[in-house]
Amino acid sequence: MFENIRADLRAYEGDWGAQGFWVMLVYRFGRWRYGVRPALLRKLLSFIYKVLFKLVQIVTGIELPCEVVVGRNFVIDHFGGIVISGYAQFGDDCRIRNGVVVGLKNVKEPIAPVMGNNVDIGTGAKVLGNIRIGNNVVIGANAVVLTDVPDNSVAVGVPATIKQRKLADAEQFS
Repeated sequence: MFENIRADLRAYEGDWGAQGFWVMLVYRFGRWRYGVRPALLRKLLSFIYKVLFKLVQIVTGIELPCEVVVGRNFVIDHFGGIVISGYAQFGDDCRIRNGVVVGLKNVKEPIAPVMGNNVDIGTGAKVLGNIRIGNNVVIGANAVVLTDVPDNSVAVGVPATIKQRKLADAEQFS
């Protein structure tokens, strides 16, 4: 847990005051508690996690349940209005901004998007359903993504249209 927290702090450039970092602290604690033995202690830690989760959700406006799979260097750039489904998965070096929703397309199908590495999600974007987002993808502000996005692409608009990135742009984010 502490190694992950140190890595998160580096990803936030040492800014203890970043609200995204606060969310990551609670997230890491929530993931860590699953491995605690004995069961009675784990139940106590689960209660503490639930209180901290709700507190950080109220203070920051960010909902990142510990069931989400998050890779290295996951950064929440701005706080507020961020909802991530517990079924979602993120690769390494992903970045999201305020107003982003990553979740279910409908509640009858509890499958959320799977993000590759180096995915940058713009302000207000909605990424929904049983879809895969490739590596080195940029999702534009306010885009609504309901289909798969291949590697080295840009998704913009409502509903999102997908365009291949120029090679120079793709190398910049590598």
